[in-house]
Amino acid sequence: MNVAIFRTGPMLLWTAVLLFAWLYLQAWPNPVFEGDALTLQCQGWKNTPLSQVKFYRDGKFLHSPKKTQTLSMEAATVQSSGQYSCTGQVMYIPQIFTLTSETVMVQVQELFPPPVLSASPSPEPREGSLVTLRCQTKLHPLRSTLRLLFSFHKDSHTLQDRGPHPELCIPGVKEGDSGLYWCEVALKGGQVQKQSPQLGVRVQAPVSCPVLTLHHGPTDPAVGDMVQLLCEAQRGSPPILYLFYLDEKIVGNHSAPCGGNASLLFPVKSEQDAGNYSCEAENGVSRERSEPKKLSLKGSQVLSIPTSSNWLVPWLPVSLLGMMVIAAALLVYLRPWRKAGPLPSQIPPPAPGGEQCPLYANVQHQKEKDEGIVYSVVHRTSKRSEARPAEFAAERKDSPIIYAEVRCLQPSEVSSKEVNIRSTLQESLGDCEEVLC
Repeated sequence: MNVAIFRTGPMLLWTAVLLFAWLYLQAWPNPVFEGDALTLQCQGWKNTPLSQVKFYRDGKFLHSPKKTQTLSMEAATVQSSGQYSCTGQVMYIPQIFTLTSETVMVQVQELFPPPVLSASPSPEPREGSLVTLRCQTKLHPLRSTLRLLFSFHKDSHTLQDRGPHPELCIPGVKEGDSGLYWCEVALKGGQVQKQSPQLGVRVQAPVSCPVLTLHHGPTDPAVGDMVQLLCEAQRGSPPILYLFYLDEKIVGNHSAPCGGNASLLFPVKSEQDAGNYSCEAENGVSRERSEPKKLSLKGSQVLSIPTSSNWLVPWLPVSLLGMMVIAAALLVYLRPWRKAGPLPSQIPPPAPGGEQCPLYANVQHQKEKDEGIVYSVVHRTSKRSEARPAEFAAERKDSPIIYAEVRCLQPSEVSSKEVNIRSTLQESLGDCEEVLC
């Protein structure tokens, strides 16, 4: 207890002040929780009247009520905790003394901790999924009968006003649902309210099919020219990883942390740089491949390999043309066989430009038992044979044999019969040639 003396007096007065004029400070309720009305009262010994009462917290002036010795706080907070004391003046005629009370420790207990907001199944859900927001906190065991109210907010908008439910369901989230979420817990009556830290929710949207663009000069590039590949997915949550392919081989990659497009610039080193280029976009949610783009070099004959299911369509005319070439080659190859002569069952067609003439020949076998048997062989030939005896001989060799007559002749009849046959042939054929075997 501190004593301030404004006027000096005898020793007896000092002793009376020290024994009977001390102050003490009271605080209630005890224990005190957030939201409780905290009351401080500064009193003198045996309710000695006080004037100029002042209250302090942690040595700093707090308040000086008028005409009263009490200080009331409607709703205490954790920040209300501290070391409290008070001062007041005591009058002992003709002396006035200023007295200070002992300090009293006031500890305001937390009614419930600040809530924590969580998102299930993840704060980075896939587009179209169900997201559940949970606002979690717990009342102090000595105040478990109190009722808490919950509200949910996104950025500066209120999604759900105060109510008894600590959860909020968002079905079929979209990319536009991304943002900063927070919740608030309040004691019924509003004496205590606390907000959770903000929770960032980012809805993961799948990437759209990227589009590949080839940039080079106005004509097909040549060896040494620069070519730029530009790949862009119009939609999809970042970051997006782009991969560039030549046919099925990866030739480069690029990451777009904020989305957008990516490019690959390279010089043409050889004809191996020509072919079908494509790109792929991937963001952890989905992966999409672009349509291939053909890069042809100046003066090169590079055939593209279609990758789509309709690759047979452009190759159909080429296939038909190849079949026609093969058929023509077969006709050219088989034509000499047709010129060699018809099959035995066929009748040779008339020679163009003139009438074919019969050719007769006699074959005599020299065996004793067949002696006297003559086979008459009949061929047809024309005047063209005289001009081309070699071709005629070849045709005659492969021509079918027609046996016109088989009979046995007596030795005395052979010479006379031959003469008659030859004379008959000359008369009927005119300019046709006779060939004897």
